[in-house]
Amino acid sequence: MAALAERLIDRRLGFTGPPVPYVRERDLRVPLSDGVVLLADLYRRPGPGEPRPTVLMRTPYGRHGLGSMIGSLLARRGFQVLVQSTRGTFGSGGQFRPFLHESADGLDTLDWVRSQPWCDGRVSMVGPSYVGHTQWAVAPYADPGLCSMNADITASEFTSTFYPGGAPGLLNLAGWVNQIGRQERIGAVTGFLATPVFSRRKRRAVTSLPLQAADVALSGAPVMFWRDFVEHAEQPREFWAPAEHDGFDAAAMPPVCMVTGWWDLFVDRQLVDFTALQRGGATARITIGPWNHGDPGSVSTIAHEMTHWLGVHLHDGPDDGRAPVRAYVQHADRWTDLPCWPPPDAQPSEWYLAPGGRLLPEAPGAGAVADPFVYDPADPTPTVGGPMLQPPSKQHDNRDIEARDDVLVYTGPPQETDLDLLGQVSAVVYVRTAAEGTDTAEGDVFVRVCDVAPDGTSLNITDAMHRLVPGREATAPDGTTVVRLALSPTGYRVRAGHRLRVQIAGAAFPRFARNHGTGERMATAVTGRRIHYEVLHGPDHPSHVVLPYHP
Repeated sequence: MAALAERLIDRRLGFTGPPVPYVRERDLRVPLSDGVVLLADLYRRPGPGEPRPTVLMRTPYGRHGLGSMIGSLLARRGFQVLVQSTRGTFGSGGQFRPFLHESADGLDTLDWVRSQPWCDGRVSMVGPSYVGHTQWAVAPYADPGLCSMNADITASEFTSTFYPGGAPGLLNLAGWVNQIGRQERIGAVTGFLATPVFSRRKRRAVTSLPLQAADVALSGAPVMFWRDFVEHAEQPREFWAPAEHDGFDAAAMPPVCMVTGWWDLFVDRQLVDFTALQRGGATARITIGPWNHGDPGSVSTIAHEMTHWLGVHLHDGPDDGRAPVRAYVQHADRWTDLPCWPPPDAQPSEWYLAPGGRLLPEAPGAGAVADPFVYDPADPTPTVGGPMLQPPSKQHDNRDIEARDDVLVYTGPPQETDLDLLGQVSAVVYVRTAAEGTDTAEGDVFVRVCDVAPDGTSLNITDAMHRLVPGREATAPDGTTVVRLALSPTGYRVRAGHRLRVQIAGAAFPRFARNHGTGERMATAVTGRRIHYEVLHGPDHPSHVVLPYHP
């Protein structure tokens, strides 16, 4: 039955040819320098062992499920693979403190692998998401270096994804905390399923206060990672420093292959990593599809990119000569190949906020306007769609949200021709804020760009959040703060007859934790103050978005 299942998986993924036979040695003990022992499974050819190049995969999700799927897939393609459970997970010793131990543990494991009689010293690493981050925790520091990496839907540092724009990414982290807090009781795969019961429990947990206790409501027990996440929300970079590997020397990095999606929560940072690798002289390539995190549509691409890249760099196979960047343009149903990222022929197109809720492709010539709204933390502005781990993700109709009094909307004229966007998106917003009863400038600024169809449907294209922190923001004498946001990059066609729209709000809840307006710590805050906003536009305050027109 197992062999039949493997043949069906190969056929589903588009692999042809007979599989290579393999054996699986279970529960190999890998001692670390601090005395902790981690467990691993080795996939190798049958018969007497001989030194061969080895693929290393370090995962917190167990050696069954994802671990066995990737391990056996690669073994059937002729690769030798070691799949290891990270510290504190699925039989491995120690306590699982996500991200904090992966560098030291990974380097110890790499040394151990290279000392084994079945390894010839050449090692590559593979795996998506957290498993990809374990590669970033090793590759910049390995000596000798890795032969290659397949780092999919992941990033070299997680702070900018945990706390995008300084606002904690509440809902995605709650979903992951539920999974890691319960996976060994109910199974790693089951822990990821967005069942109705789980969705209701998650929403209750993230809407209740204080947030420091939400882990018990989510998983039935305290989860150390959740406590780390909320307790250090005000100064995250300091605490998560051991998990930040973005200071890598690109010239010393191994060849890196990446797959991501426009709706993946790591796409922003992953493209920053890719650009740094490419500009620094590393061999790197990336595929960007119309996917969210773990999208079934991405699995075949990830599998084929992984086996090709390993074949080139471990087995001296031929390179396919593909362009470094392959990107999908949504709603145009086309892939395009590029020499680098950002696209060199993308032309910045500025769209300005204007009186009457208009969005114009030229700067306003006269008239200063301040559009007000009030954000209430007791009724935080909701959001729908975007780069979410569980539904609703990707694109959704935003009209109900745009009808709220705490959301400003600016809409452009119908497009005369198709408008293809491919590249980086940014925004500049001039804003005045004050928590009720104070003159303190604080609050969140959420900016979203939408595609409005002729029937009025408003679908989100990209967005970004920025948290204003008193004392950290530069404020003009008139109380205005200039907020500069890097929205998620996109590949998207706005069809002829459609209109561009920009939303501005003071929250996107529960995707991002609400701003209480009191200056209290996120972990313990239980009260809130309403925040008054004024969004300014005009010649002296040219609030606008910059879109990457791709001819």
